[in-house]
Amino acid sequence: MTETVDTADTAGTGRAPDTAGTTGRAPRPGLRERKKQRTRDALLRAALELFTTQGYERTTVDEITEAVDVSQRTFFRYFAGKEDVALFLQRLAESHFIAAVRERPPHEAPLEALRRAVLESWDTIGEAIEEVVPIELHMRTYRLIESTPALLAVHLRRSEETEEEIARIVAGREGLDVDADPRPRIAVAVFGGVMRVTGRLWGAGEDTSVEAIRELTATYLDHVGPALAEKWGTAPR
Repeated sequence: MTETVDTADTAGTGRAPDTAGTTGRAPRPGLRERKKQRTRDALLRAALELFTTQGYERTTVDEITEAVDVSQRTFFRYFAGKEDVALFLQRLAESHFIAAVRERPPHEAPLEALRRAVLESWDTIGEAIEEVVPIELHMRTYRLIESTPALLAVHLRRSEETEEEIARIVAGREGLDVDADPRPRIAVAVFGGVMRVTGRLWGAGEDTSVEAIRELTATYLDHVGPALAEKWGTAPR
């Protein structure tokens, strides 16, 4: 197969994507790096289009490389496999959110900081995603992950790792030892549970827009306090 795009090696196969520029403008990369990024982005977009139109399990690496007119060797220079491609944008979004948590002002209470960080992420992630693929393709991929058991299992395992990282950030903000004080992990567990519920509900709904999942997330997070601290029904106490 004739290579029509740059096939230079790229470091970082299997690692979280570089999110430079999601919270600030990074220096413009050189020509060689831009060619490598175009190759990666072309493979990513072709793969996600195939995954979301014909199914993750039915799509082969050969089909992805044929769509971009490169070899399998080139594909594996950029991605460890199909799973790596399918979850690439989700890792980008997670990194974007973690950066937003780190930047919240120290006077905010933990759950408020997490709430504001995730809503801010939904407001700003579009720009970072659009540098790689159209935002609507990202949203379709989000739904694909929710509906594909193999991808969902990996996503949930990664979510546990992300929640541990966030718990440590929260503990640091509060001046606590995360291994001695259970509150950071409890707060993040509650927050993570809400995010999983809203993601599942949004994935089963008809509106696949960023606005829809942001609104649903805000609504559910606003109910965390009352749900945990108040009596819900009208039965006598």
